[in-house]
Amino acid sequence: MGKTTTAVNVAACIAEAGYETLLVDVDPQANATVGLGLPRSRTPGLYEVLSGESTAAEAIVGSSVEKLSVLPASPGLAGANIELPRIDAFEQLLSEAIEPIRDRFEYIVLDCPPSLGPLTVSALVAADRVIVPVQTEYFALEGLAGLLETLGLVQRELNPRLTVAGMLLTMHDNRTRLGRDVEREVREHFSDLVFDTVIPRNVRVGEAPSYGLPVTHHDPHSAGAAAYFELAKEVAARG
Repeated sequence: MGKTTTAVNVAACIAEAGYETLLVDVDPQANATVGLGLPRSRTPGLYEVLSGESTAAEAIVGSSVEKLSVLPASPGLAGANIELPRIDAFEQLLSEAIEPIRDRFEYIVLDCPPSLGPLTVSALVAADRVIVPVQTEYFALEGLAGLLETLGLVQRELNPRLTVAGMLLTMHDNRTRLGRDVEREVREHFSDLVFDTVIPRNVRVGEAPSYGLPVTHHDPHSAGAAAYFELAKEVAARG
């Protein structure tokens, strides 16, 4: 949980720090696209890029955040998880699609789908580092070991440069015993990987997408915005 919110706000923070940044919406739900004020129906988008109907350069659009561009999802992306496996070396499609525009951006952030499918695999092959959001609830903790095994498999078989930048505790309520217990368990088992920054449950974070803005623009003085600013600094410090 917190995957898209984290992608949008980390990308916004990086852009606000003065770096040309691209957010690629790889999720057919298109929440990152909508969260930056763009319609789900916009074309061309990532589907047209992956299918060869458009180039990434043609599909990229600006956002309300200076220096932050978006390669939006598009309606056809919903069927991509079925279509992609029919294409030879589909794992390389996203990497090859964005290669011509990599030099235009200092950072490229990929918002992956919530489940491991062809789109997610293609995104992991295109990525250098992965941020793993972990909601501080029981079932999120249960799935962590399996997720890390999957990332390790992708690293061994498809993308040896892939590393885990860190695990991010999100939607955290420090007032509850469960929240505190899950945080303690994650930090004990994955101490070197967990970011110091914790994203709290925050009304402003939840409502920002309905305004088509990152929380750092919707309410830059909120606790959620402050946490994402700190996270961006921590991500940069980890290289």
